[in-house]
Amino acid sequence: MTTPVLRRVVRRETHSPRSVAFAVVVLVGIVLALYVAVELILALASQTPLLVRPMTALEWLAGLPGNAPVAAAVAGGVLVAAAGLWLVILAISPGRLSKHEVDAGGRVAVIDNGVLASALAQRVSDETGIARDRVTVGVAHRSVDVSVRPGAGIPIEKSQVASFAEAEVASLKLARPVRTRVRIERTDDEEKVA
Repeated sequence: MTTPVLRRVVRRETHSPRSVAFAVVVLVGIVLALYVAVELILALASQTPLLVRPMTALEWLAGLPGNAPVAAAVAGGVLVAAAGLWLVILAISPGRLSKHEVDAGGRVAVIDNGVLASALAQRVSDETGIARDRVTVGVAHRSVDVSVRPGAGIPIEKSQVASFAEAEVASLKLARPVRTRVRIERTDDEEKVA
């Protein structure tokens, strides 16, 4: 049985804070504000601009022929709206760390994706007899990708590898189910021999 404190600890271990994204957005905002302030000060002091004077840019935009100023304003608005939508999604969606929650004999534990991948690769290697360095496993939040390079002349069934991987995932008792994908990779030379 998990306590509220344990649930909070597991959540902290499996989810990342949005501190980095927040810091990047604030930093970009500060840099843009400083740039505009410097350009305005240079314009007031009748000095040469760093890139372009703000009024010169607005006059250039207004001087475009036809509906180009309107199109530029609409394009700018779409870009700002897209950036805003991305920031809202980033703020609402939970950040995930590369870890999974597992049931460890009635208690909750957290396992790193690298440890999970290593355990799966070792199980597939042990069960199939293929060298461990020829089995590659990638673990994501919702999926497990198993790639096997059996070598020339070594017969191996995709369904057999999938059953070994799924059995290992089931034995770990992950809190959230994952989908298992298996690929048997052979080079052109190995296919000719096989």
